[in-house]
Amino acid sequence: MIFDPEDIAREVEERFLIYVQIDTQSQEGAERYPSTEKQLVLLRMLADELRALGAADVTMDEYGYVMATVPATLPPDDPRAGRVPVIGFLAHVDTSPEVSGAGVKPQVWRNYQGGEIVLPGDPQQVIRVEETPELAQCIGHDIITSDGTTLLGADDKAGVAEIMTAVAYLLRHPEIPHGTIRVAFTPDEEVGRGVDFFDVAKFGARYAYTMDGSTAGEVEDETFCADTAVVTFRGRAVHPGYAKGKLVNSIRLAAEFLARLPREGMSPETTEGRQGYLHPYVLQGGVEQTVIRILVRDFTIEGLHEKEDLLRRLAAEVAALDPRAGVEVQVQESYRNMKYILDQHPQVVAYAEEAVRRAGLQPIRRPIRGGTDGARLCYMGLPTANLFAGGHNFHSRREWVSVQDMVKAVETIVHLAAIWAEKGAE
Repeated sequence: MIFDPEDIAREVEERFLIYVQIDTQSQEGAERYPSTEKQLVLLRMLADELRALGAADVTMDEYGYVMATVPATLPPDDPRAGRVPVIGFLAHVDTSPEVSGAGVKPQVWRNYQGGEIVLPGDPQQVIRVEETPELAQCIGHDIITSDGTTLLGADDKAGVAEIMTAVAYLLRHPEIPHGTIRVAFTPDEEVGRGVDFFDVAKFGARYAYTMDGSTAGEVEDETFCADTAVVTFRGRAVHPGYAKGKLVNSIRLAAEFLARLPREGMSPETTEGRQGYLHPYVLQGGVEQTVIRILVRDFTIEGLHEKEDLLRRLAAEVAALDPRAGVEVQVQESYRNMKYILDQHPQVVAYAEEAVRRAGLQPIRRPIRGGTDGARLCYMGLPTANLFAGGHNFHSRREWVSVQDMVKAVETIVHLAAIWAEKGAE
C-alpha cells in the first residue's frame, strides 16, 4: 500500500481549514436536538461531500446524524469475504460550549522549528513547549492554530477531516482489499448527548472507532465511568431583620458542604493518570434552595460508587447541623468505562495497534480522562475504541493540530480497513 503523504496532507488540510470556519458550537441544557441549528450546516455539507465523492447509502436523519458507506472491494467469491465484519468510523462535528467557535481564523505555521507560538489575534495566548510537550515532537511539521480569539475546533473536526480524506482515498483506490466500511458524523458530543438518538442497527457496523483522540499513535480502550450528582440543600427564608432562630440559609449549608469535599487526590486539579475525582461545576441558589452539580469520575464502577457514597455522607452530615434543613442527593448516570466491553473483543484494539504500526508509529496506550461517544456506543451494542486525531489543548484558545499527524491518522484508517479484510473477526 503506497501513500503519497504530500497529497494526503494537502487534502486533509484543505478540508480541515474549511470545516473549522463553520461555527458548530453545541449548547448545554438545550431541549432541542441537536442543541444548536448551526451544527446542521456542517452536517449537511458533509452529506453533500460524501455524495460527490461517490460514497453509497448517504443519509442524514431528523437528528442530524450523517451516515454513509464505502462499499467492500473484496469480491463475494473471495474466501475472506464471509468473515470480514462491517467496520465503522465516527467523529463529532460540534465544538465545546466553553470557548467561542465563531469566526475561527485558522493560522498555518509551516515547518515549525521549535519555540513558542504566539497567536496573533491575542498575544496573551501563547503555546509553550513546557506546557504542551507534544509540540517538541512536531519539529518540521505544519502546525495549525486559531488566531487566539477562539478555539480552533480540532476537537473533533480533525477527526472529521481524517475520515473524509480516508473515504476519498479508499474510493479512489479500489485495489485495496477491504470489507464494507460505514462512516458517521454526529452532533452534541461535547454536551454528552452525541449518541442519544444514534441508530446502531441502521449504522450496521459490528465494530467501530471514533477518531477523537489526541497524540499521534494513541489507541484508547478505557474511559472514566461517569455520573453527575445533583446535591440540593433546602433552607428557610425569613426577613433577615427578624431572622434570629428562624432563618436557615441553604447557601451557607452548600458552602459548608463544598468546604468538606476532599481536594488533594480527589479534584481535577490534583489528580492524574488513573485517579478519579469529584468536580463541583455548577452552583445555583438562594436562601431557600441551593443546587450543586458535581461530576463524579472513576475508572471502576466500584470507585464511582465509593465517591457517591462519600457525597451522600457529607451532605447528610451538613444537613444534620440544623434539624430544620433538608438535603437531597440524586445521581444521574452518564457513561461507563468502555474497557468492560472492549475486553470482550480484543481484536478491536489489537488491529488498531497493528494499523498504527503500519503507519510508522508506535502505539500509545493510556486511559482517557474523559469520555467519548464510543463509551456509550459500547453499551449500545457497538464495541468502539478511540483513535488519535492529532489535536492538543482541546477546549482552549491555544488548541493546535499537526497536519502531518492528521496524515498519519488517515493512513491508520486505511490500514485498519485492510487489516480487518486480512484477518477477519478472529
